[in-house]
Amino acid sequence: MTQLAALSLSIGILGGIATWAFLTVGGVLIWAAFVAWGCFFHTGGDVNALRGTIINNIFGAVVATVAALVILTIPGAAALGLPLWAGIVVGVTAGLIVIAANIKVFGVIPAGFYGYACTFAFLLQTPEKLSVDALTSVSMNNGLIAVSLSMVIGAVFGFLSGKLGAALTKKA
Repeated sequence: MTQLAALSLSIGILGGIATWAFLTVGGVLIWAAFVAWGCFFHTGGDVNALRGTIINNIFGAVVATVAALVILTIPGAAALGLPLWAGIVVGVTAGLIVIAANIKVFGVIPAGFYGYACTFAFLLQTPEKLSVDALTSVSMNNGLIAVSLSMVIGAVFGFLSGKLGAALTKKA
């Protein structure tokens, strides 16, 4: 089997299993898992990519959570208006993701932004998640926990699909 056919088959099978499992368990976010899955492959599709994807997806989720807490708890919105205040906070924290790449472990900048974006997607699309109570809870209501867990599982599924695809590839 060609590499592309094998990878298509392995991702299709494992993607179906992941979707079934995520929907059965509940609380975990299949869309965030697929973002991390794709991140794993575009980061190199190997053990180093798995490590970089997981660390940087979580780092991005942490930075987004801090940004959300700053937006909600520091009264900049009262003086500047929410759009300007949120824009400033997001601008500063997005810059932090990039500057953190000076530390080698945080060097996969796109993966950091995927974690950041997925966290804000969860917070903004899910009722009652963009609140101090939710952001500080130790539960799946907390975007940091829900997104990070989902992305770690997605990266692992990416790794497994790569291994399965390699096993199915016909050796020349």
